[in-house]
Amino acid sequence: MYRVLVPVDGNESRAFNQAKYVARLREATGEVEATVLYVVPPDEFETADDVAFADVAGAVDAADYLESEGVSVSRVVDDGSPGAEIVRTANERGVDETVMCGRNRSGVASVLLGSTVQDVLVAADRPVTVTGERVVFGEGLRHVLLPVDADVERARHQADYVAGLRDAGADVDATVLHVFPHQDYSGAPAHEFSEVDAAVAAADRLEEAGVDVERVAVGGEVTRTILDTAAERDVDSVVSGGRKRSGVAAALLGSTVRDLLLSAERPVTVTG
Repeated sequence: MYRVLVPVDGNESRAFNQAKYVARLREATGEVEATVLYVVPPDEFETADDVAFADVAGAVDAADYLESEGVSVSRVVDDGSPGAEIVRTANERGVDETVMCGRNRSGVASVLLGSTVQDVLVAADRPVTVTGERVVFGEGLRHVLLPVDADVERARHQADYVAGLRDAGADVDATVLHVFPHQDYSGAPAHEFSEVDAAVAAADRLEEAGVDVERVAVGGEVTRTILDTAAERDVDSVVSGGRKRSGVAAALLGSTVRDLLLSAERPVTVTG
């Protein structure tokens, strides 16, 4: 059983995008159990006892859609600080993944990530997926892009997330990408995928799980190259690594991860 937490706000469009992502995830993982969670924010002067799940249109739409797709759903209303309650619920229920939706974009400018999404990304100890403004999912084989840096531990977490999907070898293929920053000018020294231990470790782990892997190493501006590669290969999602944590304080998201979350037109999973 693959357990997913789906925290929704009052926006019906965003909640539906989250539900579509989870319903498609079921094809890769098999049986899915989803908890659709609405947290009553403290500035509304209400508690969970005052708000019925049935009164939150976005939450109802998401839950109804998931159930229509064969996903088992728990409907929950809580109150408090949304970010803290989402992380607490994820830990309490032992979910495998939290699926959130970022802010809509307006014109050519990306609106900053909502504070709740950012709080969860920074504090969560388990994978968090941000579906974005729309969900790009085709039928059948799921194509995943894993952009890795030089950190072997992070790269292995990314690979473990993909390899952990049910029948990943049959249902998923992956492109492991390492971008050598700004190595795209004439006369730049040649670099090979095999030089990057983290990239090799991720690719080897996926191949051990039976996943078809393409190994790619290129030079360029990191975020732009990742986004371009995702578009060129028409991947279904991007699986990125977050920053390490130090002691009890969570480090801020790395700039590349944040830029991907703001700019990608497809779901981005941050594995930690």
